[in-house]
Formats: sequence, structure tokens, C-alpha cells
Amino acid sequence: MELFWYIVLMTMLAIYVVLDGYDFGAGIIHLFFAKKEKDKKAITNAIGPFWDANEVWLIASGGVLFFAFPTLYASSFSGFYLPLMMILWLLIFRAIGLELRGQIHNKMWESIWDKAFGISSLLLALFFGIALGNVVRGVNLGNVVNGVSTHEAHFFFLPLWNPTFSPHAEQLGIIDWFTLLLGIIGVIALTIHGANWIIFKTNSDLNEKLKKVVFNLNIVLLILVITSILVWHVIEPKPFHNFLNIPWLWIFPIITLTGLFGLFKVKTFKKHGLGFLFSSLFLFGGLTTTVASIFPKVLPSTNSINPDLTLYNVAADAYGLSVGVYWFAVAAVLVAIYTFIQYKVFKGKMDDVGYGEH
Repeated sequence: MELFWYIVLMTMLAIYVVLDGYDFGAGIIHLFFAKKEKDKKAITNAIGPFWDANEVWLIASGGVLFFAFPTLYASSFSGFYLPLMMILWLLIFRAIGLELRGQIHNKMWESIWDKAFGISSLLLALFFGIALGNVVRGVNLGNVVNGVSTHEAHFFFLPLWNPTFSPHAEQLGIIDWFTLLLGIIGVIALTIHGANWIIFKTNSDLNEKLKKVVFNLNIVLLILVITSILVWHVIEPKPFHNFLNIPWLWIFPIITLTGLFGLFKVKTFKKHGLGFLFSSLFLFGGLTTTVASIFPKVLPSTNSINPDLTLYNVAADAYGLSVGVYWFAVAAVLVAIYTFIQYKVFKGKMDDVGYGEH
């Protein structure tokens, strides 16, 4: 049952990254490229009916984490308390930036909330990439100091950064050069994803420019991905051992590369949705490849005193996990129906939705 709930949790997180990821990317595009009022409205129209529903996947993932893997939930929410509070406030400011902008028709008022929306989206993309970097790198479980564990084996706490900015320091920080690299990859990937969504859902004057932006950023993304693979050996001596032992796992890197190289054809796509499809494949493949590389670990330990947290030593009781399957089945059907209706109602271009206008 642990494996089933692990697959459920990772699937929900992947769906969240793909769906709310285009919201973050649209916010970044809004911040840097939308200079005219009609372009700003086109972007908010494209995400307006969807962004709050997309965030439900994050809340649902937290619920599954709490139910199925309570030890991991307790460990992560205490250890990552500072960045989680920052993410919470960024989500709030992104939401109110969208909702409050149209309440008063004043240039200064609109500019403030435009910046709140754009900067929050940028920082959220950065922090979620950094979060993935922390999971890959691992944490100092038990807060080991000079070879002695000062807390329980699953406990840790990280400051925002440490003075050395190194992923090999005994007392790690949230941000170091490795996690920051993955954070930048997250920003670039979600900017591409958001641009593809805008191209898919609008007839904005920005669309031709955004195709060039996607192509150019994809070159940067390719370079950063290659760099991250090379430096991965610095963090994990045998980063591909799972793929060598379980050959079918190579499907996830193949999905990632399909999405990455498919994006180089964005200028020639006749169907506007193809770019979004390829960026979705890259995000899904990138997340699942990363997860598969550390399986069955869910939070590696950077010291030799306390063991890694795995899906088996952080899971809830087997009886509870079994009973939860029935309730999950009901919830999954309801969510599937809601999502189908939502995207059916708002299919096609969104230029005339008028989201946020009062």
C-alpha cells in the first residue's frame, strides 16, 4: 500500500506542477513582457478561470502526505517551516494581485498589484525549484553536530542559507549553489510553460514574440539541464543506479527529452496547443525522473548517523492506508468530473472572458 500512495502523491504533485506551473509562468510573462494593457488583460483572461482550481492540487497533495506519510509530513513541515511560510505569503500575494487589480481603475493601484502578481509568480517558481533541489540533495536529519545527533532521527531545521553556500556543509541551508541551480531551471521551465499556455489560450499580439522567447529560453534550459546532470555527481556519486537496475524507469528521462527537444519546433507549430503539450511533458518527465532517481528515498540524510527517510519508514499503518483507498476513489471521480466540466466550459481562446473587470 505504501507504493500505491506514493504513486498517488507523486502523480498529484506532477499534476499540480503542470497546471499551476502555467499560472506561475504566465505571471512571469506578465511581469517582463506585458507592457500594453490589452496584453495584460489577455494574460489574466487566460489563467483567470483556472488558477484557484489548480492550487487545489497542492492542498490535496498536502492532505495525502498527512494521511499516508505522517512522519514525512511532520519532518518536512518543521524542517522547511521558513520557506513554507514564504511560499504561503507568495501564494496569497499572487492571488490578491489577480483579484484586487480590477477593483479600482487607477494606474498606481493597478501597477502595485501587477508587480505583486508578477514578482510572487517569479519567486514561487524559484522556491519550488529550490525545494526540489533540497529533496535531491538531502538534509541533516537529526541535526547532527560533530558526529552527534542532537534531535530525533527524523527532525531537522534549515536556515535560508549557510555562510559557505555549499551543499556539502554539515549545517545546510535551504539555498546553496546546487539548489539555486534547480531553482533557476524551475523559473526558466515555468516561464516557457506559461508562454505556451498564453499562446494556446489567447490571440494576443504577444504570441509571435512569445514563440521566440520560448525558443531562446529553451536553449538556456537545455544548457542548464546538462549542467545539472553533470553536477549531480557532486551530490550523489551514483545518480543513475536506479535506472541501471530498473530499465523501464528510462521512460521518464525519455519523456523529459521529448518535451525539451520538441520545444525547439515551437515556431513551426500550426496547432497552438502543441507547445503547451511539450512543455507539460518536460515538467512531468523532469519531476518523475528526479523522483525515480532517489527512490525509495523521499528525503535523503546527509549524515551517516541517521538513516534516510523512505516511503516505507514514514508511512502510516497498513489498515489506515487500505481504508483510505475507498475514499480516494470517490474523491478522484469527483475531481475528474469537475476538471472535465471546467476545461470543457472554458475551451478555446480566452480573450473575451474579461476576468477581474469591475
